[in-house]
Amino acid sequence: MVGRSGRRFDHIGDVEVFVAVAEHGSLTAGALALATTPSVVSRAIARLEARLGSQLLRRTTRRQGLTDAGLRYLDQARQAFALIDDAERAMQGQEGELRGRVRLSASTTYGHYRLPPVLRRFAQQYPQVQIDLHIGNRNVDLVADGFDLAIRFGDLPDSGMVARKLEDATLCLVAAPAYVAQAGMPADIAALQQHLCVSFVMPNDGHIMPWAFRDQGRDVTWTPTSRINISDDVLGMVSLVEQGLGICQTYDFIVRERLARGSLVEVLPQYRGRTRPFSVIYAPHRSLSAAARAMIDMLVDYEHPSVVQAPPLS
Repeated sequence: MVGRSGRRFDHIGDVEVFVAVAEHGSLTAGALALATTPSVVSRAIARLEARLGSQLLRRTTRRQGLTDAGLRYLDQARQAFALIDDAERAMQGQEGELRGRVRLSASTTYGHYRLPPVLRRFAQQYPQVQIDLHIGNRNVDLVADGFDLAIRFGDLPDSGMVARKLEDATLCLVAAPAYVAQAGMPADIAALQQHLCVSFVMPNDGHIMPWAFRDQGRDVTWTPTSRINISDDVLGMVSLVEQGLGICQTYDFIVRERLARGSLVEVLPQYRGRTRPFSVIYAPHRSLSAAARAMIDMLVDYEHPSVVQAPPLS
């Protein structure tokens, strides 16, 4: 059957959704595994059933069971995907040179400050692999948006995604020397209440992102009361603080060069020590291409430069 688009298999994405739902037992669980919504999954299943002219799922209140036709189709779909995986691996392995394409999504922080050296090395080692990189702070839907991998920060929810940790990124407080000269250097966390704090608004819930400290081996979380709040682009905090607009907490790897050249100074370095994890994630039901697996290995194994300590404020 040829669809209206002229493509014979433009419904492959819907087949992947069906396999995920069948393997996870419900629309909701399948949606979690695919990092999408139940309504998106439901529409995909409905499209596939309409195309096939057969009911694949028995829908009950809590669980979706497979019909006889659904069981047969699931088995054949798995076999078809296995054949595609085998063909892809065979083509990518020809003449010992890796080929293919990797679609990767990363946040602005990681995309600007961590990925470039890794991608440079990857491009040099695998010149026949095409890299499609999306840099932004929207959490993409890996399946619906067609991404192989995504890099995300923080403790990941139980979304059904496979995650491999890349690093625990060190946090630090920074301010411009001009701001510190005018407002003074805070002596402790409590003194931050008297300072201008530039904060980031978390996109998932609209709350201010708390600042994280380590005080004599004890983890401390403190939420600033801010006059300036940044949304969408977390790098905006650093740009504003560098112009003397206050203090912010960010990752050391973002500001280390600014600290080294003196356009920023570290605030309360005695409370440094907390980190946030960065991970590369992918959907478990999809067999990754050899190119995507090579990208994951390089991301995980890459050794970033060590932390540069800030010079003392004179």
